[in-house]
Amino acid sequence: MSAAPASDRRAAAPWLQATDLHTDYSGTPVLRGVSLEVRAGESIGLLGRNGMGKTTLIRTLLGLARARAGRVMIAGRDCTAERTERIVRLGIGYVPEGRGIFATLTVRENLVMAARAGADGSRPWTLDRVLSVFPRLAQRLPFGGQQLSGGEQQMLAIGRALMTNPQLLILDEATEGLAPLLVREIWGILSGLRGNSMAVVVVDRNYRSVLAHTDRCVVLQKGRIVLGGASQELKRREAELTALLGV
Repeated sequence: MSAAPASDRRAAAPWLQATDLHTDYSGTPVLRGVSLEVRAGESIGLLGRNGMGKTTLIRTLLGLARARAGRVMIAGRDCTAERTERIVRLGIGYVPEGRGIFATLTVRENLVMAARAGADGSRPWTLDRVLSVFPRLAQRLPFGGQQLSGGEQQMLAIGRALMTNPQLLILDEATEGLAPLLVREIWGILSGLRGNSMAVVVVDRNYRSVLAHTDRCVVLQKGRIVLGGASQELKRREAELTALLGV
């Protein structure tokens, strides 16, 4: 299925809408009034230096951290106080920083254990389809998770998230610690995921790669969104970006 034009996506109602989120850790404010919208088929980059609130924003959207104030709406449902397992079953696949694969399970077991229909009952992502996207995993189905390279583990983490047939795929530190060749391969795979109704939110330290593979980006600084816009437009504001990101 081809992606809807960007203008059509902007006109559609947001699939996920976070409004004025304030989240604290141990009484210390981390998010300070963050608002974010994600529409079907849209790819969004979250940029910012370490400690600026990117992971906290993701954790708040998933219910892993509780907002002190603000609201999270997903698929028309108020999920601000929902449990994480209920939130993700609305259609969110999550690839956490550190990958979180099960080291003692095989590649096949890691994938199959996550398999379920999407929120609408459809199963566009089957084991065969995931393996066609990640042919390396097809060659390593009987291998344990601990036997894989870092890049293969990241592929497995993405593949496992896709097996949940999500409406939204969230990747935190998509290519952290990977060799340049594998980094290019991961970005190539993520590019291939664009062009269907699934939305993607991605965090990565290489802002140029994020801009090249997303429709929109936002930059967080000290728990606030201080810059945002179309990725193509932000490419022309490199001096401003590098100042904010400290690169």
